[in-house]
Amino acid sequence: MAPAPGSDRPSETDRFVAANRSYAETFRDGGMDARPVRKVAVVACMDARLDLFAALGLELGDAHIIRNAGGVVTDDTIRSLTISQRALGTRTVVLIHHTGCGLLGLTEDFRHELEQEVGQRPQWAVEAFTDLDGDVRQSMQRVRTSPFLPHRDQVRGFVFDVHTGLLREIR
Repeated sequence: MAPAPGSDRPSETDRFVAANRSYAETFRDGGMDARPVRKVAVVACMDARLDLFAALGLELGDAHIIRNAGGVVTDDTIRSLTISQRALGTRTVVLIHHTGCGLLGLTEDFRHELEQEVGQRPQWAVEAFTDLDGDVRQSMQRVRTSPFLPHRDQVRGFVFDVHTGLLREIR
């Protein structure tokens, strides 16, 4: 492995490449289709503490997993869900936020600070929130009212507790 620039240690990316070589040695194409077996799409936060496959009992090929900061339903999330439903057959949407999220308490000042630092305002909204349950409800509402999604009746939202591993449903 090549060392990281300015270091005598391999970079994290080099470690990923090495791990991939090991993975590929025993990899067997199971002939899976791109359509999720369980016909479900999960929208969740990108937080590294969320092991969605283990927490939800998922196997490879079971579900589409769409992750972003906060697990917030943004325009790009709707884009992914639309493709998931219309082109790849999903019907159920599960939204998962979590305790201790980095977006909790962050404000739109973050965008303004970025603009001052780099001289360009980001095109995107931070989508920060102070009410975790309220943001799950807002995300559910965005899915339920999107005209692009044909399947809006099976939408449920949850908060994952990073200390207990349990899901708490939001209504």
